[in-house]
Amino acid sequence: MTTHHKRLEASTPVPAKRAAWYRRTAFQRVAAGAVFVPLFIVITRAGGFAFLALVDLIIVLGMLEFYGMMRAKGMHPYRGIGVLSGLTLSTYIFFRSGLYANFVFTFIVIALMGLELARKDNRRAVFHVSTTIFGIIYVAFLSSHFVLLRELPNLVGVPYERGASFVFLVVAVTWASDTGAYTIGSLFGSHTLLPRVSRNKTWEGAFGGVLFAALAGWIASVTFAGYLAAWEGVVMGILASLVGLLGDLFESMLKRDAQIKDTSHLIPGHGGVLDRFDSLLFTAPLIYYFLKLVIFQ
Repeated sequence: MTTHHKRLEASTPVPAKRAAWYRRTAFQRVAAGAVFVPLFIVITRAGGFAFLALVDLIIVLGMLEFYGMMRAKGMHPYRGIGVLSGLTLSTYIFFRSGLYANFVFTFIVIALMGLELARKDNRRAVFHVSTTIFGIIYVAFLSSHFVLLRELPNLVGVPYERGASFVFLVVAVTWASDTGAYTIGSLFGSHTLLPRVSRNKTWEGAFGGVLFAALAGWIASVTFAGYLAAWEGVVMGILASLVGLLGDLFESMLKRDAQIKDTSHLIPGHGGVLDRFDSLLFTAPLIYYFLKLVIFQ
């Protein structure tokens, strides 16, 4: 989720280097979007193993970034078994869509405890095990809700093609919230939302994000998401914006704690996978359960 920039004073000139950096970043973002967005649309519409592979790629890269942050804090999570467990979890969810992943979680926890016992240096054992498990939950489990969304038609008895619209709904509402937060925050932001986590996010930007997300939810209900009533689209948009803001702030807190600016430089103009998907990790579960428990109950 993008930052809610505070309004710059009119008398403050923008340095030439900063202007050049903004132009370069904007070009990189457009170029990255021109490549990724069409590919994402095609794969999402295809669904099945192709979409699972895309989500798995996000899980692998996101977990490596997360474990990298933890290592920057002096912890030593089990990256190999963490990533493998994350992939196992998403695959299990794909084949048993809609069911709890109790077996996988139980196996992961027991295996990690056994590995920690085998480590010669058992100092900070709690940190090693807990950060490994948390990475699986934070990145892999939350990301797997995209798989649940794409496969939800099989569970609720609607055409499989409609699963693509469920995923597009998440992206559209989250993107609208990001855009609204950035736009309104840039123009009118003056009251910092949570300065101990991020000095650039403002109450005005948060309100803009909610407003744009509600509008996006309404537009979705009258266009590609006809299974939503207008008021349902608005309510879903509001909730998604608030939950997405929580995801954005949480990732900012992790980065501040690890004293890093971006989780990586993998995506030109955006930073890392977690920088780009921090809000989506939270909005995807929300919209999945909203559709499953409210719309298709």
